[in-house]
Amino acid sequence: MATTKSADDRTREILRRLELDVERRLDGLLQGDYRGLVSGLGSEPGDTRGYRPGDDVRRMDWNVTARTGEPHVRDTVADRELETSVLVDLSPSLDFGTSTLRKADLAIAVVAATGILTERSGNRLGAIVATANEIHELRARSGRRHLMALLQRIATYDPASVVAHPHQTLFCDALHRLAATRHRTGLAVVISDLLRSGWDDPLRAVTQRHETLMVEVVDPRELTLPNVGIIELRDRQTGTVTEIDTRSDKVRARYEEAGRDRLADHAQRVRRAGADHLVLRTDRDWVIDLARFVDHRRRSHRPRRPR
Repeated sequence: MATTKSADDRTREILRRLELDVERRLDGLLQGDYRGLVSGLGSEPGDTRGYRPGDDVRRMDWNVTARTGEPHVRDTVADRELETSVLVDLSPSLDFGTSTLRKADLAIAVVAATGILTERSGNRLGAIVATANEIHELRARSGRRHLMALLQRIATYDPASVVAHPHQTLFCDALHRLAATRHRTGLAVVISDLLRSGWDDPLRAVTQRHETLMVEVVDPRELTLPNVGIIELRDRQTGTVTEIDTRSDKVRARYEEAGRDRLADHAQRVRRAGADHLVLRTDRDWVIDLARFVDHRRRSHRPRRPR
C-alpha cells in the first residue's frame, strides 16, 4: 500500500535537491579556499597583485609598486568568523511567477545559497522573515543541520496563504530590526522585490552597521507584456485590479519603459544607501548570475559607504 508524503517530507525533499544542486554548481563556478557569499576585507595580509580599476587605494603595496614600477595592491585574508543575517521579504507580492519559479521560491533559493556559502568555515547564519502580518526572527547558529532547519522554517511562510491588509507591509520594520540587532558587525543579505516604498532610510541604517547585499528578485512579466489581448492584473499587496489592453503597442512600450525605469531607480537608491545590488530573475539561471556577481566582487572589492 502506497503512503502519501506529508508536506514536511515534501519540503525536506525539495530542500535537499536544492542544496545538492546549488552546492555542486557553485563549487564548479567558484574557486578558492574561502567561498563566502561576500567576503569582507579581513585583517590579515594576503597576496599581492596588480592594481585594477576600482580597487581600494588604501590597500596599495608601495614597496612592490616601487620595485616593479607598476601599481600593486595587497589583498587581505577574509575573516573566518563572520555572522551573516538574511532578511527575507515574503510579502504577498512575492507570490508571483510566470517562469519556472515564483519570486518567493527564488528568494528561498538565495537563502540556501547564502547559507551554503557562509557555513563552510563555521560561520553563523540567522534570518529575519517579513510577511504581510508578522516578523519572524530565527536565531543565528552554525552548522549544516541548522541551515536545513532554518530553510525549512522559512519555506513554511508561504505568501500565497496570507491575506494582507491593503497597503500593509512589515518589510521596512524588518529592516529597522536588522539594523538594531545587537550582534557584532557582519554581513547582511536582504532579499526582496522592492515593490513598496520607504525602504531607503531603513536600508541605510543597515549598511551603517553591516556590509550589505541587496538581492532584488524580478519576474519577466514585471518588465514586459506579451500581446495576449485584454487582461486583468491584480495587485497581491493591495488587492487592486487593473484592466490592460496588451494589443496596444503603446501600452506595451510604456509598460516596458516603466519596468526599466523602476529597476534603474532601485539600483540607484540601493547604491546611495551604501549596499551592493544584485538583480536575479525567475526566468534566468540565477546560480550563474550569483556566481558571476561573487567572482566579480572579489576581484574588484572595495568597501562601500553611504553617501
